[in-house]
Amino acid sequence: MLLPLQFMASGETGVIEDVQGRPDWVGRMAELGIRSGNRVKVLSSGSPCLLLIGDCRLCLRMDECAHIMVRLAQ
Repeated sequence: MLLPLQFMASGETGVIEDVQGRPDWVGRMAELGIRSGNRVKVLSSGSPCLLLIGDCRLCLRMDECAHIMVRLAQ
């Protein structure tokens, strides 16, 4: 099941399936590691949301998280 990153709870892990938006924004997210196939863990949900992608921590606003589609890890 795909869901926007904004609906993941703290501690949940998923795989990024799609990043939607303007091409320049999607490209910037890819530079930060937010691209299809990468695993993401939510360290702290809310706005801002604290994420762990690889060895990097990243903070995003809720409206940005709404455009990142994730499949929850089993």
